[in-house]
Amino acid sequence: MATFVLVHGAWHGGWCWRRVADRLRAAGHRVFTPTLTGLGERAHLRSAGTGLSTHVADVCGVLRYEELRDVVLVGHSYAGFVVREAADRMPERVGRLVMVDAWAGRDGESFYDRAPERFRQWLDAATEGEVLRVPNPAAVGVTDPATAAWLEPLLTPQPRRTFSEPTRLTGAVEEIPCRAVLCVPARLPFAATATEFGWEQVELATGHDAMLTAPEELARLLLESL
Repeated sequence: MATFVLVHGAWHGGWCWRRVADRLRAAGHRVFTPTLTGLGERAHLRSAGTGLSTHVADVCGVLRYEELRDVVLVGHSYAGFVVREAADRMPERVGRLVMVDAWAGRDGESFYDRAPERFRQWLDAATEGEVLRVPNPAAVGVTDPATAAWLEPLLTPQPRRTFSEPTRLTGAVEEIPCRAVLCVPARLPFAATATEFGWEQVELATGHDAMLTAPEELARLLLESL
């Protein structure tokens, strides 16, 4: 039996992993799907100080208080920054990383630092005070009308500081095996990131929100990472 911790990306919550988590549990594995501070059912906890380090502490808290070891730690999109820093802080608890269409940076870099110019412009246009507005579901690769209609009211504004706060890494995370699941056709430079960091790469023909658009296929790839 393996233990998976599935960490959602920006604007989402732990709820987005439901269909993947159901499949992993049906295969006999333990699964945790924490919601990061200020998002989903924890939106009421958002403050001006909610940043990347807050979300890293959220994930480290799950690893510590659930007494987890040899975890398969999965990060989607923005959460690539989150899971890498959490794994760097607690490498003795993480057996493998899986990055699903995920961002990553070097020590001292922020999400904004790694984003292409056109994407930074889009983020700047979406900024309202201390948050970034919820995007249209199509922006995260959800084009099916029924799925988009279900998804849109569940998305919550993203704390702006999560994208501007730099990650702090010792280098321990680079010793942990990592697989990148790359959604194709690609819209952002996730393959280039995976190549830069030397991760194993597999492709999945679906939109960016793979946990919603291809849950069975994504669950299969997660199981194959064991």
